[in-house]
Amino acid sequence: MNYRHAFHAGNFADVVKHVVLVRILMHLRAKPAAFRVIDTHAGAGRYDLTGPEASRTQEWRDGIGRIAAAHFAPEVEALLAPYRAAIARCNHGALTVYPGSSEIVRGQLRAQDRLVACELEPGAAHMLARHLGRDSRAKTVTIDGWTALTAYVPPKERRGLVLVDPAFEQADEFARLADRFAAAYRKWPTGAYVLWYPVKSRHEPDDLARRLQQLGIAKLLRAELAVTAARGSDRLAASGLIVANPPWTLERELGLLLPPLAAALARDQDAGFRLDWLAGEK
Repeated sequence: MNYRHAFHAGNFADVVKHVVLVRILMHLRAKPAAFRVIDTHAGAGRYDLTGPEASRTQEWRDGIGRIAAAHFAPEVEALLAPYRAAIARCNHGALTVYPGSSEIVRGQLRAQDRLVACELEPGAAHMLARHLGRDSRAKTVTIDGWTALTAYVPPKERRGLVLVDPAFEQADEFARLADRFAAAYRKWPTGAYVLWYPVKSRHEPDDLARRLQQLGIAKLLRAELAVTAARGSDRLAASGLIVANPPWTLERELGLLLPPLAAALARDQDAGFRLDWLAGEK
């Protein structure tokens, strides 16, 4: 399968992933010490919502399209504000561009912070380099994301985040996610990690959770948002994030964010969310 994120950019899974990403970045920015973000499967960096791929699927309309038009309670809007600002920086009025993870990270970097954005697919890697190339704080590397996951940890800053967001186009990628994360964690056990996964049925995500629980990691926070019930079809029903070493504020923030986001993004009455600890605080 030739996975191209441009077909899915700005969908409900992107919204949830990037809202969580921004909240972790805000926590990292709260201290003056430098941090580094490693984006292992960075994609193209920016996505044209008027282009042929996004226009064909229109997935963004039920993702960022809904959130852009929604108004939430003040405490929710306060938490969403940096994410909304990241979207606004890429657009001039009308919503026509959706930023990828690397672009969102770059918007939160200070002078002392760094980003390593990894992408192997030639077309996406070229676009990523073009979007990030003029920023001395960001480095684009044409490398397999699974290799990057262990190659770039620990960073010299000793503070930071690893975002692992693979395409899940191969049957073994759930197992590979657990195995490669375990290897990276052994090298850098104090770093924060965000592991993204799709939910089309419960088997693979639940098996991933069990695998990670067996690693003996002190803190693993799981957040899932479902727009419909997972029935085992090819259509994405939900997506999840497992955060290792999450900021102490994240559980409370997601407790405020996930209910209104689930309501705004719902396809039907089976929509909902999950927020729980696989390991650590209860």
